[in-house]
Order: sequence, then structure tokens, then C-alpha cells
Amino acid sequence: MTKTQNKHDRERERTDPMYLTIQKLVSCGRDPARPLPLWRGFLLIPLVLVCFALSAQAAPEALPSPSPDGCYPAFTTAEGCFNTGVGGGALDLNIADNNTAAGAAALLLNGLGTQNCAFGVDALVYNGYGVAGANYNDAFGAFALFNNTGGYTNNAVGNHALFENINGAGNTAVGDEALQNNDMGGPLPTTANINTAVGAQALLANEAGDSNNAVGYSALENLTDGAQNNAMGVFALVNSNGAANVAIGDSAFLNSVTGNFNTIVGWEAGARTAVDGSDNIYIGATAGPAANAPENGSIRIGDTAFISGCWIAGISGATSTGGSAVFVNAAGKLGTLTSSARFKDDIKPMNKASESIFALNPVTFRYKKQIDANGTPQFGLVAEQVAKVNPDLVVPDASGKPYTVRYEAVNAMLLNEFLKEHRTVQDLKATAEKQQATIALQEGQIEALTASLREQATQIQKVSAQLEMIKPAPQMVENR
Repeated sequence: MTKTQNKHDRERERTDPMYLTIQKLVSCGRDPARPLPLWRGFLLIPLVLVCFALSAQAAPEALPSPSPDGCYPAFTTAEGCFNTGVGGGALDLNIADNNTAAGAAALLLNGLGTQNCAFGVDALVYNGYGVAGANYNDAFGAFALFNNTGGYTNNAVGNHALFENINGAGNTAVGDEALQNNDMGGPLPTTANINTAVGAQALLANEAGDSNNAVGYSALENLTDGAQNNAMGVFALVNSNGAANVAIGDSAFLNSVTGNFNTIVGWEAGARTAVDGSDNIYIGATAGPAANAPENGSIRIGDTAFISGCWIAGISGATSTGGSAVFVNAAGKLGTLTSSARFKDDIKPMNKASESIFALNPVTFRYKKQIDANGTPQFGLVAEQVAKVNPDLVVPDASGKPYTVRYEAVNAMLLNEFLKEHRTVQDLKATAEKQQATIALQEGQIEALTASLREQATQIQKVSAQLEMIKPAPQMVENR
């Protein structure tokens, strides 16, 4: 049999009424830019099986002997070399080489795609349909890569895995319905590429997202066009349609929809965050804000409801300069105190508000053994006592009980009282200086007066001496 006769026989087979009926059923209403409705795929299976069985009985002469070119042009392999087709309609319209199909209608409409493997009913059925380049695809499972037309280097393992993919390339789907809607609308071949989904319904709704990785049942299930997300765990990032998120743990970042650039690690970590949180880092089971609370740019490690201790290596013994003191509130939030007027209201002098510290009772004590096994002597105040004097100087715990003293506020109050005493001392010093000046003046005046008196005394003495010298001599009077 010549090659020309061989082609004539194949053309006769393809004009067979049953063959044309199958081809019409497969392509009926099929727009290359849109996927085949699911119900048509289910109708295709029994029709292919029945019609090809009848066709083989009606035209046994349609199976010629090996052709001169060395390739076997059987009805189920059509043209092409090194192809293997097992199942009704498998590789039926194939004209390319090096394809393997096992299952009814597997690679049924493959045109120019090469080196593809399809195992399962309707697996890769539209591969290479009317286009070139649909190569290196592997589909294992019923309807796996069913609508793939121009996509290449895709791997689908599982029922309906990568079912709607048309032009997406470099995708890997392992699990029933994994990446089922990937590239559903058949947009430009630059979208819906290099995604990896492992787990039933992982990345189920993805249509145009690139470079996503989902491992776990329903991981990234509702993502449609987000990119560069990584989800590992059951329901991890299940509702997310954001970008550049990392979620590891079952139900991690469960409610996030539009958040971006988040890193979430732990069981249900961030599961209560509002739909639009971005730039957050949560580490630990149930770590994250309160129910449906919006949050951006926050770091949370652990859940304050369950975690009561924290040990961090590399801090104790390390020396640092130029920083600020770090404080922790009752909710476990870290921060530093700011002193800028930009963040303050009602600024006014402290005046007598600091006088309450005079009622405080400083004590010495030792922490209980479960806190300090060494029993190191401590010096400070008792929060309960301070609360009775000035409640504003006490920080409560999560239940509202006195927990610790705001020693930094006590220091500020001490400074105010010191300044008040300092001003008093300065006033007393000024008064004393004035008094000393007055006394010095008076002393000078006294010294001058004393000198004057001494001078006067000297003059008096001189006058007295002169008077003595001119005093007449005494005369005797004779009394007769």
C-alpha cells in the first residue's frame, strides 16, 4: 500500500458519518477562546465509546498495514510517529509525534502538540486544538487539562486538575480540581503561568494569577488574579486575592481578601484579621489582632491569651547605645515612649500633681521563687499600695488588676519636686546673699563709726591735756 493510498484511506475514515457526528459533538459551539461547558464533556465520553466501537465493526478495512514511512496510521492515532493511544477516541485527530494517551477521548483533538501524556477520560482533549506549541503537558486524571489549547509544560494530576487552562504555561496541579479554573478566560499567554497547586481545590478559582504556590486542601482556593503568593496548609489564604503573601499553617490568614505583602506562620495565624490587612508579620498559632480588626504594618508573635513567657537569645549581655527604652502594654504591644509635642495634648506644668509621691512607701523585697530562684534583693514600690495613692502611676494587667508601677512617671514627678525644692533653695540663697550684703554694709558703717569715735576720743584727750597746761597755778590766801 502506498503512502498516497494510506492518506486516501484515512480521509475516507474521517468522512465516515459516525466519525463526523463525533467531531461535530466535540466542536459544537466551541469557540477557541472559550472553554467547553462541563456538561458537553460528560456527554462526550459515552458517545465516543459507542461510536468508535460501531465504527470499528462497520469498517474493519480502515486499519491498514504499516505505512512506508514507518509510522502506524491507525484510526486511533491518526498521523504522526511514536504515539501511543489506548481508549476510544484517544489521539484520534493527532498529527504530531511522541504523544501518549490512555483513556476515552484523551488527547482527542490534539493537533500539533508533541511530547504530551494524557491518562484519563477527556484528559488534554483540546490540547493543541488549532494552534502550535502545546507541548510537554502531562495530565493524569479525568478531565485533567481538558481545555488546554496552547499551554505548554503543564502538569496536572487529579480529577479536573487544570480543567479550564487554555494558554497558561508552566503550571503544576496535584489534586482533584486543583487549579481547575486556571486561565479560564484564555487571556494573553503571559498570564496564569508557573503556578503550583498541591491539594484538592488548591488554587481552584485562579484565572490570571502568576507564580502562586498552594499546598493543602483549598489553599488559595478563591484567588483569581493575585500573584506571587505562597500558601501551605488546609484553607491557607483560602479567600485571598492579594499578592506577595506567605501563609503557612491550616487556615492561616483565612479572611484576608485584598491584603498584600503579609507573612503568616502558624495554625489560624491572622485568621481574624480584616480583609485588607497588608505588610503584617504574624508568627504562632492564632497570632494576630482581635476579631475582624483591620491592621497594617504590624508584627505579632504568639497569642497573648495563651503565651505567658518570652525568651530571646542575643539580647542579654549585648551592649547598645543611643537607643530608647522599650515598653510593653497589657496587650503585649511593644513600643517606645515619645516626648515630642507633636504627639501630646493638654501640656501644662505639673505643679502640685507630683506631691502624691510623698505618700509612696519605698520597700525592699524579693521576688517569689518561680520568678527569681536566686531571691535577689530588690528595691522599689508595691503596685497595690501605689494604686491607692495615685492610680495613674499603675499599669494594670489584662484583667484590670494592678500589675506594675510607672517608674518613669515617678521619676518625672521626683524631678518636678526636686525642681520645686531647688527653686526654694535658690530663693533662700538669694535672700541670704542680700542679708550678707546688708550685714557687710552695716559692718563697714560700724567700723567707720568706731573709727570716728576713736578719733573723737583722741581729740578730747588732746584738749584735756591742753586745758591742764593752761590751768592757773593755785595761790595761797593769807587770812588775817
